[in-house]
Amino acid sequence: MTRSVNISQNAERSSPAGLRTERRIAWLTLVFGSAASAGTAFAGSRLWAAGLLIGAVLAWLNFRWLRRGLDALVAASAAQAGAEKPRVPLGAYFGALFRYGLIALSVYAIFMILKVPLASMVVGMCALAAAAIAASVYELFQANR
Repeated sequence: MTRSVNISQNAERSSPAGLRTERRIAWLTLVFGSAASAGTAFAGSRLWAAGLLIGAVLAWLNFRWLRRGLDALVAASAAQAGAEKPRVPLGAYFGALFRYGLIALSVYAIFMILKVPLASMVVGMCALAAAAIAASVYELFQANR
């Protein structure tokens, strides 16, 4: 366990720009989702505003869980460096299925119980894509300075 933690920490230290970009994407996801939600609430559609915010939070959670899963895969692959046939930990498969299943179950429950429009949650999840694009454009401008 200590070896995988050290490998993960070394990977983070070796790419500070990548870590900053990941953090930027995470907070921009919440900022874009909150801004869209506030604008929609101001326009008078509270259910759509709630759906946008819920979708953005779910996209943020998915992004965080994806990062943890990828860190675990990197640690496992580094630990098996030189192995003829490396093995993917069973937990990695479970984590991916669990992540998407939990998001789908959350969206279904919110849709059925709170009557929040499904389309609003899906559009809210697009805040992650907008954040990734914005962070990428920012990095391009920083590289040209």
